[in-house]
Amino acid sequence: MGYTLLFFFILLQSLNLFAISTTLKPNFYSHTCPKAEFIVKEVMKKAMKRETRSIASVMRLQFHDCFVNGCDASLLLDDTPNMLGEKLALSNIDSLRSYEVVDDVKEALEKACPGVVSCADLLIIAARDAVVLSGGPYWEVKLGRLDSLTASQEDSNQIMPSPRSNATYLIDLFSRFNLSVQDLVALSGSHSIGKGRCFSIVFRLYNQSGSGRPDPSIEPSFREKLDKLCPLGGDGNVTGDLDATPELFDNQYFKDLVNGRGFLNSDETLFTNSITREYVKEYSVDQERFFKDFAEGMVKMGDLQLGRPGEIRRDCRVVNSHRPRVEVLFETSHKKGVKVKVAFVI
Repeated sequence: MGYTLLFFFILLQSLNLFAISTTLKPNFYSHTCPKAEFIVKEVMKKAMKRETRSIASVMRLQFHDCFVNGCDASLLLDDTPNMLGEKLALSNIDSLRSYEVVDDVKEALEKACPGVVSCADLLIIAARDAVVLSGGPYWEVKLGRLDSLTASQEDSNQIMPSPRSNATYLIDLFSRFNLSVQDLVALSGSHSIGKGRCFSIVFRLYNQSGSGRPDPSIEPSFREKLDKLCPLGGDGNVTGDLDATPELFDNQYFKDLVNGRGFLNSDETLFTNSITREYVKEYSVDQERFFKDFAEGMVKMGDLQLGRPGEIRRDCRVVNSHRPRVEVLFETSHKKGVKVKVAFVI
């Protein structure tokens, strides 16, 4: 009888490759990996001690993953001879970083609970923890995602916005994902922590909209500071703070926008646009409201799924290997030996 149970366990494991995303819910791993969220947070703490900026970079991965075919960790797949993934897409190349932190988290999870926690869920938990560890709000995360079997650089190029984007474009983009104007502004507050590259703002400083002049919305003394940091013809990979408190998750980002000190065009446009401006002004004086709306927006963004077949990757950078065929011998209740061939993962 024990062999019969083993057979059905193996059969279920073999079907995992073709599983479809389940309904997301809190405490999804309470029985299968009860310490999952604790493990993620501990690794994130260690990463923060090594480099404070790294956890802001990890948080950003959720945005770039979820907007492209849902929250399925497709972003984390390395390119292969047969697949151009998303890491080298226009909005990601030389911009996204800290993939090694994700590797460390996954290694710790696999050691504790092999083959249980998906990379997609890992990103959702880690993004929340990055905010909390930086002084921001805590929220309960819904889990149960599967990891994609492929990725698409083309899809990322077609979807992800540029740092040059204006508010009108961003409003339209977010609406395609059933995210409101409030969600757009609140989630843009993720730039409360971290840094941006000079490459992303040179056009604002020297040739806004092809005018040959700087963006007039930039506060003059702040523009002088940026001119020194990012001179024309300088190193585009030099980084500047996204707000005045780049290691603290707070509402300073919105205060900076009100004062014309937004780093990216896609940031400052939220204040110059009349539709988004009221939310920026409100968050600049009400941090508690910003925290609440940000947390709600992260949950809504985390719900984005296409329902494609997936798996639980052992390594977030690659899909699992083809599953070997194994001959299983078990006994029925009638004491008769039966040979059954089934494909499954060992």
